[in-house]
Amino acid sequence: MKYATLARLAALVALLANGPAQAHAFLDHSEPKVGNKVTAPPREVTLWFTQKLEPAFSRVTVTNAAGERIDSGKPRVSGSQISVSVRPGGAGTYHVNWHVLSVDAHSTQGNFSFQVGQ
Repeated sequence: MKYATLARLAALVALLANGPAQAHAFLDHSEPKVGNKVTAPPREVTLWFTQKLEPAFSRVTVTNAAGERIDSGKPRVSGSQISVSVRPGGAGTYHVNWHVLSVDAHSTQGNFSFQVGQ
């Protein structure tokens, strides 16, 4: 009886110690900062994540206050960072939407906004 209890305890400890890692690429910070107000439209939007990203499966889009896409060109991924060039889109609220795949094959998505203008 003691052996069976000890075996179950050992199995539980092994399961907890070697369980699957649940890592995801969560947004760490951005430039412009989430919710921030900037005086002039940025030339680029950059997002940093908590995991390295798969370039082929990661994207970011930026729209202006009129809902027009103002990101231009293909997003650039370097490690845990993704950047996209932005055309001037006037004053107002800009919306950033992202969908990324981390190198461990977990995908995450989200969005945020920031203000442009006086």
